[in-house]
Amino acid sequence: MLYLLYMNLLNPILGAHGNKMSKSIDPEDIFIDSSNIPTFNVHQLEGQIEKPLSSFVGTFLFSVLAFVFFSFAIKLYNMQIINNDVYLAKAQKNILRSTPIFAHRGTISDRNGILLAWNESTEEALEIPRREYIKEDGFSHLLGYVTYPKKDSSGVFWQDEYIGKDGVEKSYQEILAGKKGEKLVAVSALHQVENENITVDSIDGKNLKLTIDADVQNKLYENIKSLAHSAPFNAGAGVIMDIHTGEILALTNYPEYDNNLMVNASSEEDNNQIASDLLDKNNKFLNRAVSGLFTPGSTVKPFIAIAALMENIIDPYKEIFSSGSLVIKNKYGGPDTIFRDWKAHGYVNMRDALAVSSDEYFYQVGGGFENQKGLGIARIDEYAKRFGFASSTGIDLPGENIGVIPTPEWKKKMFKEGNWLLGDTYHTSIGQYGFQLTPLELVRADASIANGGYLVTPHVLSDLNTTSQNIYLQEKDLKVIREGMRQGVLSGVTKALNVDGVKVAAKSGTAELGVDRLMVNSWISGFFPYDNPKYAFVVIMEKGSRFNLTGAVFAMRSTLEYLRDYTTYTK
Repeated sequence: MLYLLYMNLLNPILGAHGNKMSKSIDPEDIFIDSSNIPTFNVHQLEGQIEKPLSSFVGTFLFSVLAFVFFSFAIKLYNMQIINNDVYLAKAQKNILRSTPIFAHRGTISDRNGILLAWNESTEEALEIPRREYIKEDGFSHLLGYVTYPKKDSSGVFWQDEYIGKDGVEKSYQEILAGKKGEKLVAVSALHQVENENITVDSIDGKNLKLTIDADVQNKLYENIKSLAHSAPFNAGAGVIMDIHTGEILALTNYPEYDNNLMVNASSEEDNNQIASDLLDKNNKFLNRAVSGLFTPGSTVKPFIAIAALMENIIDPYKEIFSSGSLVIKNKYGGPDTIFRDWKAHGYVNMRDALAVSSDEYFYQVGGGFENQKGLGIARIDEYAKRFGFASSTGIDLPGENIGVIPTPEWKKKMFKEGNWLLGDTYHTSIGQYGFQLTPLELVRADASIANGGYLVTPHVLSDLNTTSQNIYLQEKDLKVIREGMRQGVLSGVTKALNVDGVKVAAKSGTAELGVDRLMVNSWISGFFPYDNPKYAFVVIMEKGSRFNLTGAVFAMRSTLEYLRDYTTYTK
């Protein structure tokens, strides 16, 4: 149609010869009058003159298609010929799905065979065995908990093993875990299982036997919990350890989290409880016995006393008068500096000073006063380290912290005006100022007094080969310290441990907290039986009122009565 229109327009222009113009062409002779445009369907391109594509466009499209085809050809050649084996293996994996076969995690039992951690009895082929823990209180920090294997929405495991997260479960992860197996499952294109084959058998984890006595553990926990509620205290912890082997008979903390809830939470209420425990102001997840740092107070006095004897600072029979306060006169005419004792004790020798816990005696032995020489902070630091303070005990539990011994170097790091003063030495001598210890550090040091001068390695795994370190103490000096600690039980500040049928040597401690000193930590430490020592112990009660007269000693008294009546440990 356009062609006819074109020819009709062209004919009048051509001359007689058919190819020469006979006259000029006016625009209106060629172009359609604009008035005719509305009669065309412009959406169908009517009334428009078509323009053919250039040859370049065709050449370009052909080149692109050829390049794409050639690229695919090379890729196919690479997959089918050069790397056929690699892609064949991948293709087989698309139809063979690998599924882990979970090993049975090893059980954990106490020294008497009581199960503390085990697996749920039903074990189907594709099931993830559940972990269960003893329901009695007092074991969560010791045992810890695990997280289960996890898989994504498509059923593929992105965590294909149990992972211990605390306590024994974490420390002995590799032993308890065993080795997972593998099953190959043939799956159709419709994801239907067509065949199953076990290619690798699982190997169960090893069972562990601990040094812990479950009944003693639970009893110590209940006594600490009861005292915390009645006194009250915010928290507490306790340790009982064999002084010769380092075997832990009991290690517990209050408050504690619920490890059964941690592994088997099944409802929104359970998850809310876990979230609440994580935010608890008393920190339920802190293993205070292993990781907690506390000002030790007077529990360090036996070690200051041994240092004074070994350095010939004082004769154990020499008496120092305790008036209730040690006064340092101000030679410049200002106010005197007063270092108070908790009461006036009169004349006391070393045994008496340990029994009644005289601060004034240890001020003078530690820092010196008038004619009485003092150890000085350098030697206090030296002997504190000899007893294992501010160093790892080597316990086979995670998260162990180490204590702090205040020194001039420490003070310079901690305070802008870091000059060491005599008063700093006095306060360090009675376990105050910046002194901090873990209960585990203290129980090991107490054990060295009872066992003749050896630092043992605390541990909870039975039959674990450990070492002990000779710290070279003299028996004549140790005898003085033991007698002073025994005198404290018979007639001194630890009389609450004078339990019929059990001979105990002990030292208490009260550490004041904060600027106003209205809160205290209460300690009791020592060993038993006195005549033939076997076990050392420490109990710490955290943040109680300074006016409370019921301290950590009463939690240990109840525990000793239980040991006497129901076990052979006190014999």
